[in-house]
Amino acid sequence: QVQLVESGGGSVQAGGSLTLSCVVSGYTGSSRCMAWFRQDTGKEREKVAHIGGSGFSNTNYADSVKGRFTISRDNTKNTLYLQMNNLTPEDTARYYCAVRVGYPWCSEQTPDYNYWGQGTQVTVSS
Repeated sequence: QVQLVESGGGSVQAGGSLTLSCVVSGYTGSSRCMAWFRQDTGKEREKVAHIGGSGFSNTNYADSVKGRFTISRDNTKNTLYLQMNNLTPEDTARYYCAVRVGYPWCSEQTPDYNYWGQGTQVTVSS
């Protein structure tokens, strides 16, 4: 059974930094797309960043986080990371990691991601 467990969320002031981690179990290997999404109360879930699998290891970011967030993965630890710098109150949301099983390339469509973590809350105060 595939499980994803996020950690690293918290409360920070604007301009601060956080690093989120997502440990994947039950599904190993580098041949998968992984992504970070976020969802704030009353808003749709949006993809923040993704990183492709073997041969497709490109990264992609939402315009709102380009230059501030960095997605990375450590396949030896089955862990996905999201380094978030220069946080703003608009970044406040619950952050989820997700895996697209069976495809090394990523999708922009939320339903194409098969497994999700429970999320970790990020709150940025002004």
